[in-house]
Amino acid sequence: MQEGQDKQRSGTLYVVATPIGNLDDITYRAVKVLGEVDLVAAEDTRHSRKLLDRFGIRKPLLSYHDHNERKRYEEILARLRSGENVALISDAGTPCIADPGYRLIASCRTAGVPVVPIPGASAMVAALSASGVATDRFTFEGYLPSRAKARADLLKRLTGEQRTLVFYETPHRLIAALSDLMQVFGKERYLVVARELTKMHEEFFHGTVDDAIEHFSRKPVKGEIVLILPPGSDGPQMNARDALRNLLGDSSLSRRDAVKMVAREYGLPVSDVYRESLSLTEEDREV
Repeated sequence: MQEGQDKQRSGTLYVVATPIGNLDDITYRAVKVLGEVDLVAAEDTRHSRKLLDRFGIRKPLLSYHDHNERKRYEEILARLRSGENVALISDAGTPCIADPGYRLIASCRTAGVPVVPIPGASAMVAALSASGVATDRFTFEGYLPSRAKARADLLKRLTGEQRTLVFYETPHRLIAALSDLMQVFGKERYLVVARELTKMHEEFFHGTVDDAIEHFSRKPVKGEIVLILPPGSDGPQMNARDALRNLLGDSSLSRRDAVKMVAREYGLPVSDVYRESLSLTEEDREV
C-alpha cells in the first residue's frame, strides 16, 4: 500500500523534444507540457530561456549538462519524488540522443517515477529522411571522437558495416573528420553532409568524400552537422548491378545519369559504377 502511495505522490519526468533550428517546429504538446511543469531541466539555461520566452512560458530553469549531470540528477529525482513535474530538454532536438540524461531516466525508472516522452525534432532523423539514401537499416554512432587516433580507430572498425552510418560532427572538426573518412573509406566514397537543418542556410551536400573536402574547405563552416554514409562497395553488389542494368534499359536516362543514381543509392565510387555499366553494355552486345 505504501509503495502505491509513494508512486501516486511522485511527479512525472517529461522528456521533451525541442526545435533543432526553426522554432516553429515545436509541437503543441511540447508547449503545453513546458507551460504546466514545475521545473525545466536544460543544458544551457540562457539558450532555453529564449525558447521559453518565445512561447510566453515562465518556468524556473535548472542547468543539467555533461559537467554536472551526476550531481543534478539526484537533485531532480528528489524533486520528482516530492511530487513536482519536471521537463528535461536539450539545447536542440530530442534529449538523450547524443546528449546527457540517461542517468536521470534510469534513476526514475528504478524509483518508480513515471517517464513520459514528448516526441519531436531530431537532427539525425531529419537528415536521414531527406538524404535520399537507404534508411531501412542504419546505425547511429553519435559524435565522432575528437582525437584523431580514436576517430580513425572507430572508422576502421566500421569499414565492414552493411548499414547506413550516421554521425554528428562539429564545424571546427569537419575537415579533419572528412580527411579520416577519406583515409579509411577512400576518396570516392559517397556520403551526405547535412548542415544547419531547418535554418535559413540549410544545406545537403551529396558527393564523394574528396568533393566534400574541397567544398567545405572554401570557407569557414557553421552549424551542427550530420554525416551520412550509405553502405559502401562491400555491400550487396548484385543488387547494385541489377539496378544499373534496369536503369540502362530506360531510354529516357543517359548512361551518366544512371551511373550517378546507382552510385548514390549504393554508396559506390562513380568510376566503379561507370566501368560496370560498360561491362554490362558489352554483355548485351555479345548476347
